[in-house]
Amino acid sequence: MTTIAQKAPDVISDPGRMQAVRRSVAGRHRTERWFRRICFGITAFAVLLLVLFLAAILYNGIGTLSQHFLTAPPGPDPSQAGFYPAIWGTVWLLVLVAVFTLPLGIATAIFLEEFRPRRQLLRRALAFVQANITNLAGVPSVVYGIVGLTAFVSMFQLFGSPNSPAFEMGIQYYDQFYNQAGVVMLVPVNRPDAPYTDPEQGMTAMTPEGEGLKVHVIDADAPWPEDETLSARTLRENDMAGRIDRRQWYYFRIPFGRGVLAGALTLMLVILPIVIISAQESLRAVPDSLREAALGLGATRWQVVRRVTLPSALPGIMTGAILAISRAIGEAAPLLMIAGIVFISNPPGHLMDDFTAMPLQIFNWAQRPQASFHEIAASGIIVLLAVLLTFNAAAVLIRQKFQKPLS
Repeated sequence: MTTIAQKAPDVISDPGRMQAVRRSVAGRHRTERWFRRICFGITAFAVLLLVLFLAAILYNGIGTLSQHFLTAPPGPDPSQAGFYPAIWGTVWLLVLVAVFTLPLGIATAIFLEEFRPRRQLLRRALAFVQANITNLAGVPSVVYGIVGLTAFVSMFQLFGSPNSPAFEMGIQYYDQFYNQAGVVMLVPVNRPDAPYTDPEQGMTAMTPEGEGLKVHVIDADAPWPEDETLSARTLRENDMAGRIDRRQWYYFRIPFGRGVLAGALTLMLVILPIVIISAQESLRAVPDSLREAALGLGATRWQVVRRVTLPSALPGIMTGAILAISRAIGEAAPLLMIAGIVFISNPPGHLMDDFTAMPLQIFNWAQRPQASFHEIAASGIIVLLAVLLTFNAAAVLIRQKFQKPLS
């Protein structure tokens, strides 16, 4: 067989073949230069679009960005509308998503990477699970919204409905009366479906502030008492009550309904495959020599994970987790399926409370025809981008500070 080194003297001695080789090399270099120029042009075009987008957002939104915007609730007047409930709704989602996702995702990655079974059947089962995790990372987030709507909001209709839950705690129902003097009286009832209370002489009620009183009942056509103290606890015999409820901070029900807990669990489904995959990559980056050295010293598999593998992989795991959570903050499609576009003037008070988030509020303002709402939507985008950039900066700092060379 003739090698290239054996052919080289023949090529050099032949002027024609040498000229062809030079033309070929020059053509390859020319192709490389054009490819480099095309890549640079595409990158420059993408960066230019990003700069124009950010400039347009800043130009439209910086004028309405103020302390009032950050501390006021939304309203029908764009000049008075604020972002406060959306900011706190996002904080609730952020905390709950981190609490649910990080332990589950990191534990799954450790099991898949560090405790692989030796039996062939179990290894095939884990390979099937691994393939599904990889595929789930590419599923559109709106699909997870439909899953969350079915699994968390209504729980497959197996435990009643959000309006008639199978289990509740931390709630008290009242029959509310509103008398002719404008005083509100509340009568506690045991169940949401209990018969409505009829006014009775001497019946015990309470004010909205919790002060007890004895109800004074008069006929439907009787004159209204002039004494203010008596008038404040008087009802007519034909007055009708309305059913209301008061919920404590620990209110909980099954199914969850369209509350902030259902939204957080749905976002957990969106980013859980990403957290698992990024944690697996960080664990794989730890050299096997460290594991083998620890095992050689008599450490158990769990001790190797706790003392060697996990501390070495923690910077990469935390970086991937922070970036995944920052993606969850910017997701709007699954939250639209769970919470919808509703007017929310207060931040969530408990896990089952209705909520809104920054992407939802921005979408709400952006779809309105008035230009003033588009300006405050741009202000909301600035706040959201600031939060996302803060998370990305934190991820970079964690990696730079804690990452150490492994060998």
